[in-house]
Amino acid sequence: MNTKQISGWFADFDSQEFFFGVLSIENGIVNGIEETGEKRFTWNNRSKLGQIILPGLVDSHVHIESSMLMPSRFAHQAVRFGTIATVSDPHEIANVLGLEGIRLMIKDAKSACLKIYFTAPSCVPATSLETAGAILEAGDLKQLFAENAVVALGEMMNYPGVLFSDPGVLAKINLAKAYGKTVDGHAPGLTGPQLETYIKAGIGTDHECSTMEEAEEKIAGGMKVLIREGSSARNFEQLYPLIDKYPGMVMLCSDDYHPDDLMSAHLDRLIRRGLESGINFFNLYRAASLNPAAHYQLQTGMLKPGDPADFIVVSGLDPFIVTATYIDGIPVFSNGKVEAVLPEIEPMNAFHAKAIQPSDLEIKGEAGLYKVIRAWDGELLTGLETAQLIASEGVVQGDLKRDILKIVVLNRYNLAKPAVGWISGFGMKSGAMASSIAHDSHNIIAVGTSDLEISDAINQIILHKGGISVAAAGESKTLPLPVAGLMSTGTASEVGTKYAELSDLAKSQGSELKAPFMALSFMALLVIPHLKLGDRGLFDCDKFQFTTITAD
Repeated sequence: MNTKQISGWFADFDSQEFFFGVLSIENGIVNGIEETGEKRFTWNNRSKLGQIILPGLVDSHVHIESSMLMPSRFAHQAVRFGTIATVSDPHEIANVLGLEGIRLMIKDAKSACLKIYFTAPSCVPATSLETAGAILEAGDLKQLFAENAVVALGEMMNYPGVLFSDPGVLAKINLAKAYGKTVDGHAPGLTGPQLETYIKAGIGTDHECSTMEEAEEKIAGGMKVLIREGSSARNFEQLYPLIDKYPGMVMLCSDDYHPDDLMSAHLDRLIRRGLESGINFFNLYRAASLNPAAHYQLQTGMLKPGDPADFIVVSGLDPFIVTATYIDGIPVFSNGKVEAVLPEIEPMNAFHAKAIQPSDLEIKGEAGLYKVIRAWDGELLTGLETAQLIASEGVVQGDLKRDILKIVVLNRYNLAKPAVGWISGFGMKSGAMASSIAHDSHNIIAVGTSDLEISDAINQIILHKGGISVAAAGESKTLPLPVAGLMSTGTASEVGTKYAELSDLAKSQGSELKAPFMALSFMALLVIPHLKLGDRGLFDCDKFQFTTITAD
């Protein structure tokens, strides 16, 4: 029998006090915590505490693919910051490779040094109005539920399908219910009777809230709100008062987290920010640990007898810094090092696009009023603007002075003509950037200042069968992503360093966006209002139909 004991201060989340005790572990399972100190301390006496032992952090909703790392590589970095588990929606790879891609993620996650739980992607493709690499119906997803490979039905982005009782959508929701699993939501801005209908269908969470009013209406309807703070969409500042107001109804998540951010922090940064904002520590920590573990019925540590010994050690709470992470009683991170072996990865992909010419990107037409996608930093929502543009020899021209750039989406699964439109908000004065990460179908997407540089950036993506690239001053640099065009086989350090280099290069062309590649990846997401560009053309997300590029 493998038995060990660890002494330190523990948090009593019911009384909201700290006590000194001894944690006993047998064969990776918590045997009990014996309180040995005579005096308990409140938060106001936290300076008197020494080593503190806490349940580990749980990211309640994340697309690991957005880190550009395979699950084992993601885990190798995240445990440094106290993450013991994630609830991952493999929606991105599913749109490229279907069930085969999901199984690839599950297989790799089994060798990860933290516990990665998966949800069954509910919207593959996100809409039938763009070209994706796979279609998953309820019958396909049933295999995952029957194998107990998933803990929930992933975010139901097709809320119109829920509202209008689409048989395929309801079949997926009823499948999850039949297996006793919860259903995650995705309903930005949905309110009133439509929200009531959405919730009554069985949707239990939402991570798309951007205002207190929206979040409180959803909580009042019985939904749990996941406060998202990722690399692009950041809602913590607007929503953190929910944590003290509704401590049992809130969780924290990253949703989409790029590799450069993962180099320095994960959910631990939200603990620090929350404490700086004056949030009650015990409520804040529940949102980052106990609440998601309970909601998704995860087999991970809540530091109760019979639970797996998954926990973290922090040296103090001012600031909150993780010094060790334990999984099943084994220290996977301690003394500044991660003790885990990374498995070999054989790339899997679906990529059939061919190189394009600058002339393929020309917008033929006359001078006139054109529709322009408006991108905002840190927002997935986009606006619809109009701009008077000139034409030269029958080709419509952008306007760098007014930040009106060309945006292109190219089908990566079949040979097709590029879809081309106009966008503002990226701020580039030169060069172009391209990516095979374009939610949710992951066709090739690019923004740039000239057709030559845009085509160059796109062709680099095609050459490597996936990646991110920047073309500028006659040169191009690329981070290849050979796994589904979404992920690298490299380590977090390797990918994070290269990603940061390309991000800085994009910013050096004039973009002031905090995460230009993350922002770019959402410009083809047709289920997020208001105007987007898919591989089949410009799309009005409010009317849920294609629209003309001209405004007059």
